[in-house]
Amino acid sequence: MTLLVVSYLAGVLTIVSPCILPILPFVFARAGTSFLRGVLPMLAGMAVTFAAVATLAAVGGSWAVHANDVGRAAALVLLALFGLTLLSPSLAARVSAPAVALGDRLSRGVEDGGAGIGGSLLLGMATGLLWAPCAGPILGVILTGAALKGASVETTLLLAAYAAGAATSLGLAVLAGGRVLGLMKRALGVGERIRRGLGVAVLAGVAVIALGLDTSLLARLSYASTAGIEQSLLDRFGRGPAGGPSRLASVGATIVADARVEPYRSSLPVEGTLPSLGGAVSWLNSAPLSAEALRGKVVLVDFWTYSCINCIRTLPYIRAWADKYKDQGLVVIGVHSPEFAFEKKLDNVKEAVRDFGITYPVAVDSDFNIWRAFGNNYWPALYVVDAEGRIRYHQFGEGGYARSERVIQDLLAEAAGKPRAEGGLVAPRAAGVQAAPDLAGMGSRETYVGYGQATGFASPEGVGADRPRDYTPGSTRLNQWGLAGNWTVGAERAALNAPDGGIVYRFSARDLNLVLGPGEASRPVRFRVSVDGAAPGEDHGADVGPDGEGTVSETRLYQLVRQSGLVRERRFEIRFLDPGAEAYAFTFG
Repeated sequence: MTLLVVSYLAGVLTIVSPCILPILPFVFARAGTSFLRGVLPMLAGMAVTFAAVATLAAVGGSWAVHANDVGRAAALVLLALFGLTLLSPSLAARVSAPAVALGDRLSRGVEDGGAGIGGSLLLGMATGLLWAPCAGPILGVILTGAALKGASVETTLLLAAYAAGAATSLGLAVLAGGRVLGLMKRALGVGERIRRGLGVAVLAGVAVIALGLDTSLLARLSYASTAGIEQSLLDRFGRGPAGGPSRLASVGATIVADARVEPYRSSLPVEGTLPSLGGAVSWLNSAPLSAEALRGKVVLVDFWTYSCINCIRTLPYIRAWADKYKDQGLVVIGVHSPEFAFEKKLDNVKEAVRDFGITYPVAVDSDFNIWRAFGNNYWPALYVVDAEGRIRYHQFGEGGYARSERVIQDLLAEAAGKPRAEGGLVAPRAAGVQAAPDLAGMGSRETYVGYGQATGFASPEGVGADRPRDYTPGSTRLNQWGLAGNWTVGAERAALNAPDGGIVYRFSARDLNLVLGPGEASRPVRFRVSVDGAAPGEDHGADVGPDGEGTVSETRLYQLVRQSGLVRERRFEIRFLDPGAEAYAFTFG
C-alpha cells in the first residue's frame, strides 16, 4: 500500500517535469470542455493505456515492442488529424473528408464546450500510447522489479497509480486552463485564434514525439528537477519490491528496465545467408575458411580481380577496414574471380596480392564456384555478413565507402550486444592507380581491345579476327581508337607481332590506364607514350616517366596518363619498340 502511495505521488510530480511537455498540447486542447464528458475520460484513457503498455514493455518480448510501435504510429496519425482539424477544419475536410470526420468529432468540444465520452476516451488512449515518462528512481523501482519478477497484478497497479498521479495533476491544470480560455474568449473574442493555436501546439507535440525528442533531451533535463524528490520519497517510505534495486541505472531509459534490456539489433535487413566458401583453387594468406568456422564473426567478402580499375581503387578502404576492425571481430575475405585468362594464373594472383599489400585472406576463385554460390555479377562487389552468418548488406561497384563502414560498425555492435557508438571513418591515402577517380572530368569509359567486347574501333581495315593483319589508326574522334602496325586481334586481347606497332585513343579523363602484358615469351616490352604528339611531361602516369618511356614486364593494369591541369580531350598514343605486347582494355579515372 505504501508503494502505491509513493507511485501516485511520483506521478503527480511529472507535472513539473519537462518530459510531460510533449503531451500537454493534447491534454490542454480539451480545456474548456465538460470535465466529466471531455477531460476525465481522456485522462482515464491515458492512464489505463500507459499502465498496460508499460507492463508489456517491462516484461514482454520483441512482439510487445513491435505491437507498441504499431500503436504509437496509429496514435501519431490520430493526433495529427486532431491537430489539423483544430488548425483548419475546412482545409482538412477538403484534403480527406472521411478520415478528418473522426478528428473533427474529437475536436468539436473545444469549440462548443461539449465533447463525446467516446471521442475523449479515444484521444486519451492515443496519448497513453505516446507517453514515455522519464525513468526516475520510483519508476525505475517499478520497472526493474517487474523485469526481475515477471508480470503481476502488483506491477500493473503500481504503474496505474503512477499514471493516476500524473492524470490528477494534469486534470487540475486543465481545470485552471479551461477557466483562462473561457475568460479570453469572453473578454477578447478570440475563440477561433485559440483553437488554431491549440492545433499548432498539438501538431508540434506530434512532431516532437515522432522525432524522439521527448525521450532524449527532455528526459535528461527532467531528471535533475524531480529525481531528488522521488529519491527522498523512497528513502522515507520504502525501498521497493523485494529483490529489486531502488534506482534505475540508466536515467534516460523509458519504459524499459536494465535487468531485461534486449540485446542490440541492427535495423539492416537480412538478404540471405553466407553460402559455402568451398571450391576455391587456393587460399592466400590463410588456411581455407568455411562459413561454419566464421560464425560469431562479422565478415566482409570482397569480390575483385587484380586488373580491374574499380577493384583496385576499392582496395585502400578494404585494407584499412581489415586493419582497423580486426580486433573487434571483423574478418575480411577477398574472393579473386578473374575477368581475363591471365588472371587465372595463380602466380599472377600471388604477385598482385603482394604488390597491393593485401594481408587478409584471399580465396582464389578461378573456377567461379564462390561467385556462383553468391549469385554475384559484379566487380567489385562487397557483401557484409553478421555474426549469425546472415548477409545484411551489399555494395556493387566502387564507392559508398562511408555507408559500408557504418554497416560494419553497426554489425560489430550488434555482435557485441550494444548500440553502435558514433566513430570516425577511415580516410586512406591512395596514390597512383589506387587513387580515387575524378568523376566530374571523366568523359571516357572502359573500352575493351579484344573483339569479344570491343567498341569504338576506328581503324579503316576493320578487325581481322584471330589472324595477323596490318592496321592504320585512321581518324579518331572522342572515345574512338585504332591500331597501328601488325596485330593479331583475339576475343580478349590484341597481340603485337612486330616492333614499332602502337595504339591511338582520343579520350577525355584525368587518368588513362591500359591493361598490358609482355606476351607468352614474358620478355620485357619497351614502349613510348605521347599526348597530343608530345612527351607527357607533368601529365605522365605512375608507370611511365615524363619522357613517356616505360616497360611492360608483367600482365597488369598500367597507369599511362594523369593530367595535372585542366582535364580536356586529348590524343593518346603508345608505341611499342619490341614485339609481343598484349593489350586488353582501357580504363579511366
